[in-house]
Amino acid sequence: MQEKRNKTGRNPKLDPKTHCVMVRFDDAEWNKFLSMYERSGVYARAVFLKAHFFGKPFKVLTVDKTLVDYYTKLSDFYTQFRAIGTNYNQVVKELRCHFSEKKAMALLYKLERHTIELVRLSREIVELSRKMEAQWSQKSV
Repeated sequence: MQEKRNKTGRNPKLDPKTHCVMVRFDDAEWNKFLSMYERSGVYARAVFLKAHFFGKPFKVLTVDKTLVDYYTKLSDFYTQFRAIGTNYNQVVKELRCHFSEKKAMALLYKLERHTIELVRLSREIVELSRKMEAQWSQKSV
């Protein structure tokens, strides 16, 4: 006798999952499980558990928003710093051409003081970047 199949509904799966296992966690284990699950990026907790249980590799991608913001702002600052360096020689040439020697020297002295301040600031930025990198590498371990 042939089975009559309805035209509605899902097609039956070739390998249906029929066995169920229940796991109970205490609060600490549950929190640890949830943090691992969220970091994994897997769409379902059951899929995450099966992959973890059977040793299938899964990727944990973490994006530190503060680190991304920091590098974006650092890149913007570097662009501005390069623009200042590019214009520096042009400013010195214009000072020589359009001002008397005494006035040009006074303006060059001011320019030199501001340049020294920029160098100090750039060294401070490099030091802060090193500290941030050291902190970030400690977090990732």
